Amino acid sequence: MTSSTPRFSAVFFDCDGVLVDSEPITNGVLRAMLIDLGWDISERESIALFVGRSLRDEWEVIHRHTGFRIDEAWLADFRSRRNAALRAGLLPIPGAKEAVQAVATLMGDRFACVTGADRSKVEMQLTIAGLNELFGVRVFSGMEVPRTKPFPDVYLAAAEALSVDPATAVVIEDSVAGVTAGVAAGATVFGFAPASPTNAAPEDLRAAGASLVFTHMSQLPGLLLA
Repeated sequence: MTSSTPRFSAVFFDCDGVLVDSEPITNGVLRAMLIDLGWDISERESIALFVGRSLRDEWEVIHRHTGFRIDEAWLADFRSRRNAALRAGLLPIPGAKEAVQAVATLMGDRFACVTGADRSKVEMQLTIAGLNELFGVRVFSGMEVPRTKPFPDVYLAAAEALSVDPATAVVIEDSVAGVTAGVAAGATVFGFAPASPTNAAPEDLRAAGASLVFTHMSQLPGLLLA
């Protein structure tokens, strides 16, 4: 029998690909800019190389294929184009708002959005998706800690802010880098793998350390119960 007692002390949601369907939009903008630099990169290769990772940290692979060292001006141009595209076409992941509302009922304020992305991007996305009021100030950016995902720093910072032991928390992630970060923080990680070309395959999430994989946000509340 399933009880109404949560199994975890806190729930940490990734944002891109978990709460909002942003990765196809962001990756499309990035791929177009890389093609402009002379790299005839495929959609599949761009997804494999960049989804779930900080673009700034991937400068070497871009330099290797284009001869161009991305700088702050190029990154600012990317962010401007990306944000315009997100404002025009971003949608929430199906069932995400209902899942977060159920988590709020179950956990009180012991849940957060923990992203590798810059704060302005994630706050914009949460607002567009109607999720900003649910998360409030409990938004943590990997750009504001020494190392972003796949390192655990941002999850450790979120656990400290919520005064929970990361080993008793659960992380919801859709990328290998994100799962790796959650596992390195000591948390239980649930992999989210809907049928989408920008989400990692279930077997890849399990190989990175996800304890289970689910495919629709409507499944999440039940998975959190003892």
